[in-house]
Amino acid sequence: MYVRDAMSTVVLTIGPAHTLRQAAHLMAARRVGAAVVLDADAGGLGILTERDILNSLGAGENPDRETAQTHTTTDVVFAAPEWTLDEAATAMVHGGFRHLIVLDDREPVGVVSVRDIMRCRSAARERAATAVPA
Repeated sequence: MYVRDAMSTVVLTIGPAHTLRQAAHLMAARRVGAAVVLDADAGGLGILTERDILNSLGAGENPDRETAQTHTTTDVVFAAPEWTLDEAATAMVHGGFRHLIVLDDREPVGVVSVRDIMRCRSAARERAATAVPA
């Protein structure tokens, strides 16, 4: 199975000036755990995750004053749609993160999470268990 089979094509894109409260609201409304942060001035993509927001709140920071820019991970590992799920899982384990932005021709086309990978693997096991032998 490949990243393209597992990834969510619902890509929430926000700007660096969004507050953490705004980002959390948008993430909750879309039911996603990460937002792609597009910073044209900095020339790239970053990712803001639910964990970033949680860490800020846990540190006592004000979600109405803190911006995505301050909490965005910019040294992002990107996945390609043709990566295998094993390649994506390995990148996540080595990097210590749970989301990968999926790029196709340098454009974000999806986000794949640990949950997405587990969902696909579980469905594949279920299909294999119920398959009728030939």
